Amino acid sequence: MQAIQGLAWLLAMQSLGELLSRGFHLPIPGPVIGMLLLLLALRWPAVRLPVASCAGFLLSHLSLLFVPVGVGVMTHLGLLAQFGVRMLVVIVLSTWIGLAATALVLRYVRSASDA
Repeated sequence: MQAIQGLAWLLAMQSLGELLSRGFHLPIPGPVIGMLLLLLALRWPAVRLPVASCAGFLLSHLSLLFVPVGVGVMTHLGLLAQFGVRMLVVIVLSTWIGLAATALVLRYVRSASDA
């Protein structure tokens, strides 16, 4: 029962974030706002305990969430054969760029905090 309450909290926070994002025309996606609201709400045990129960359930069944992705890849094998190398290059380059940007920001933050 607690897992269902946790799922209700997760969906409520995502919906509230979506409402705030669309209602105030914010440039931040609703689910991101919902995650920030959830982060604030996790201070209270009435939210934290059910969400922890739901998270444990979802993590124990995480492999099921990859089934739709696998089906999507299988149905579009032609596109993968046609654009697979390009996609691989883009994924690798964007990962390296993301890692480099993270390292540079971390270096900047560390040097700024030392000063």
